[in-house]
Amino acid sequence: MARKNGGLRFQPSGGTRAAQVPVGKKQRLTIERLANDGRGIAFIDGRTWFVSGALPGEEVEARVLDARSKVVEARTERVFQASPERRPEPCVHARICGGCSVQHIPHAEQLALKQRMLAEQLERLGGLQPESWAEPLTSQEFAYRRRARIAVRWDARNKRLEVGFRAAASQDIVAISECPVLVEPLQPILRALPALLGGLQAPRAIGHVELFQGTASAILVRHTEPLSEVDLARLQAFCSVHDAQLWLQGEGAPQPLDASQVLGYCLDEWDLQLAYRPGDFVQVNAAVNAAMVAQALQWLAPREHERVLDLFCGLGNFALPLAQRAREVIAVEGVQAMVEGAADNARSNGLANAHFYQADLSNPLAEAGWAAGGFDAIVLDPPRDGALQVVRQMASLGARRLVYVSCNPTTLARDSGELLQQGYRLKKAGILDMFPQTAHVEAMALFER
Repeated sequence: MARKNGGLRFQPSGGTRAAQVPVGKKQRLTIERLANDGRGIAFIDGRTWFVSGALPGEEVEARVLDARSKVVEARTERVFQASPERRPEPCVHARICGGCSVQHIPHAEQLALKQRMLAEQLERLGGLQPESWAEPLTSQEFAYRRRARIAVRWDARNKRLEVGFRAAASQDIVAISECPVLVEPLQPILRALPALLGGLQAPRAIGHVELFQGTASAILVRHTEPLSEVDLARLQAFCSVHDAQLWLQGEGAPQPLDASQVLGYCLDEWDLQLAYRPGDFVQVNAAVNAAMVAQALQWLAPREHERVLDLFCGLGNFALPLAQRAREVIAVEGVQAMVEGAADNARSNGLANAHFYQADLSNPLAEAGWAAGGFDAIVLDPPRDGALQVVRQMASLGARRLVYVSCNPTTLARDSGELLQQGYRLKKAGILDMFPQTAHVEAMALFER
């Protein structure tokens, strides 16, 4: 039987709950400082506002995108008083596209922001400071991106195909007429793509499209139902005009329409060519990737009598250049298809001293046969969640030098603290500007026993 409360009213112990800020509301704000992700921070009515597209000292009008308790996320709509640091965004889509978030910040300040973020994370989470800071590894700030995923969605109500990039903080698709961060060979493909896809007999069958540039240009078309002969012919003709390979993906893995075609990228300094397939992980910025590999080899300084371990090796991005200098390279990756691709790349480049293994790197390394005998040096390039289970076992592998390449300063800082417990010290660290015009930070750190 339900109990009646007799008309009594109860309220939370914290008092009356403040009304939530509605999405879409516009608010005039004074920006006080920058957050680590490049958004401006403002304070009003007991709430902290994170405002994309705003700089310290500015008076802006911001539109609310999301609000949770005392935190409000918003986007700059108007700038009443601009910072002297502000620059006009080079891209006409910058304020609505979700790809680039800091185009209004000069590139030098973008680098300084990323440097501060890395230093703060190392200090806050690990109590660490490197013995020396390396100069940032950079490329040109535009026309650097050699792969891109294009969103595609069929609008049934208006019977038209939406093609573009995802909007910031939204699932909306922004129609893109240009993308300054995309490498030049992919620009004409991007511009002509909406008309091609919209003109297909069955445009609703297209799931998404990916563009690649390496040893060739390539277009991957993900389709949710079989393509008609007419539509397939149109895609082939389009690729012929743009001198691009055509790859298709239905239920299984991506496949080239012409089985003889190979997609790859070059590491020119080492005279290496690495084949890959759409879906394999490849660094998006060719110039920074090459500089990253060169710096890793310089810091690790492998000698011709040494045995080196490459963890999370991917397609051999570090392992193959290392194999040119070391006696033996043992390279380990969790994805079997990548292991097979890396082994093929070693064979095609004539490197018999690089050996590749598939392993779950959350398991104890000492039980693996490939770990027997230990190592002189180690390089690891883990995903965003880091390599905590691996670094807890570093001391057992015997390496005196270790290079950690990170795409997440938070997990790098956490893992660095564990490496100190394993008897290592942080010798050097520096940022890798893999994604100019974004607040994304990649980093490299050198540890020595």
